[in-house]
Amino acid sequence: MTPLFNGLDHIAIVVRDTDTALMLYRDTLGFPVLFSEVLDEQGVRLTHLDLGNTHLQLVQPLTPDHALSRWLDEHGEGLHHLCFKVINVPDSMVELPAHGLQSRDSMVRRGSLGKQAAFIDPQGTHGVLLEITAPVN
Repeated sequence: MTPLFNGLDHIAIVVRDTDTALMLYRDTLGFPVLFSEVLDEQGVRLTHLDLGNTHLQLVQPLTPDHALSRWLDEHGEGLHHLCFKVINVPDSMVELPAHGLQSRDSMVRRGSLGKQAAFIDPQGTHGVLLEITAPVN
């Protein structure tokens, strides 16, 4: 069977406030900020830091009624998901069942830097939320 993933794209941590989180990840731990962007249609601020071999993505929900704000209220700040590189997100979503996986929903979203992204149902991944991403072809 051909591997579904082509490497780790990023590790995502949900935070209440990016600037406060940067005091740890950038200022204390020394990870350089690569870029930060607001995805208005998703209501989040994404900030990527360079870990050397992958990115650390800080995800900040921008409204109190955002699903990630509710997630923060229930779970607190911390690890949210792992994101893997694929060649093509829609094609990979079709391939998921052959690997014993299902998409969390059928939506292909806009990810960071305009990439396509989708999530895999954590019921098939031992409770770990996985995302897949690829540049738009």
